[in-house]
Amino acid sequence: MAVPPPTRPHRLLPLSLGLFQAALLLFFTFFVTYDGPLARLEDANVVANQLYGTFPLFQDIQVMLVVGLGLLLTFLPRYGLSVLTHNFLLFNFSTQWALVLQGLLHHFQQGQVHLDLQSFLSAEFAAVTVLISVGAVLGRTSLCQLLVVATCEVAFYLISEWVIITQLGVLDVGGTITIHVFSCYFGLGVSKAVFGATPQPLHPKETPTPRSDLQSLVGMLILWVFWPSFVAVLCQPGDAQHRAILNTLLAMSASAVTAVVASGLLAGDGKLSASHLQNGSLAGGVAIGAVADMAVPPVAALALGSLSAVACVLGFKFLTPLLTRKLRLQDQCGIHNLHGLPGIIGAVASAVAMLVAPGDASRSHLSPVTPSGANASEVGSGVGRQALCQAGGLAVAVGASLLAGLLTGTALRLPCLARPPERLCFDDSLYFKSQAQAESPGLCGTAEEGALALKERV
Repeated sequence: MAVPPPTRPHRLLPLSLGLFQAALLLFFTFFVTYDGPLARLEDANVVANQLYGTFPLFQDIQVMLVVGLGLLLTFLPRYGLSVLTHNFLLFNFSTQWALVLQGLLHHFQQGQVHLDLQSFLSAEFAAVTVLISVGAVLGRTSLCQLLVVATCEVAFYLISEWVIITQLGVLDVGGTITIHVFSCYFGLGVSKAVFGATPQPLHPKETPTPRSDLQSLVGMLILWVFWPSFVAVLCQPGDAQHRAILNTLLAMSASAVTAVVASGLLAGDGKLSASHLQNGSLAGGVAIGAVADMAVPPVAALALGSLSAVACVLGFKFLTPLLTRKLRLQDQCGIHNLHGLPGIIGAVASAVAMLVAPGDASRSHLSPVTPSGANASEVGSGVGRQALCQAGGLAVAVGASLLAGLLTGTALRLPCLARPPERLCFDDSLYFKSQAQAESPGLCGTAEEGALALKERV
């Protein structure tokens, strides 16, 4: 049975990407430059020390996003090649687009955008939100649609981050609120707008196999190892960065052990679920970001890691089926369980930490709010205001991302951005030609594809 390829998206993809890269070349030609060399030796030494301290963490984050996250998403057995390629492409596309937008907003001086490693790091953090959000609609959307998501989400993220960090003064060094919560609910908003009230039936190609689960577990291990660098890279070097690394290690260790415990207890026969381990083991890293550099006791990091892992596993077991059944909400990769629930827990924990932390610890984090030398009542008032700011930042992240996601998802329903046909969802053959297809291009690959093709024609 012949399966005609969807030629329109294939023509649109290289054309749109080519135009984007050409426009970027022109922009960089006329408006982007590096900072000039420093004349004073002491300034040059300071910059060199900062570079040597930051770049190893920057490399860790590159490995996390390009390799670890890409492999984590390969649990779909016939979509691995597409997932790795799309993750890599979206990462580079979003980073370049973020460099342009944040350069115009924050680094535009005398008609030039000044580029340095810090601005590149901030741009990659913007790209992270895209890589997380697309997990909600993975496999049932075209790459052209995902590029539209990236274009819109980077802009919305930069606005949201400015409001939450600059205007509200939220403390969130590891991106729990600004990255994880925002990207989760943005992705769910996109999913709701794209698929509407139509329930998405289980596709025969989306069931993981032992091999695809193994690849995804390898991705989880890579993310787990390098996660402390992601949390600590923006911390002030010294005590704050040291504390952030230790808190992250404790939280992630606790979440790894607790994920095994929770998965085994929830199963009637005590056997583990690969999806629980792939996601629950990382939940502690999501939750700890908002309090990582705070002077919280070690037991708090352990407790936060365990609580977030339990929430993640319970979310996969009970909440995801409930949201699918009641709200018709499609969440292909379970981003709500890995990023949404632990992110909310971490945001609440940051507000609680401000209220219960010792005075000295609170004072060190409240310099924008509380003046030095303030008395006890002033410090207490500043702590209360900061706790409210943490809660307000969470509310802004959830509300703004849902609204922005719904608007973006509505744009994805344009006819020129048609979704893939059902028979080609979760299938590498939509974008890649395999050897079997090259030898027999007119034949349908499997009986499952043939059945789906007949179903579409009825």
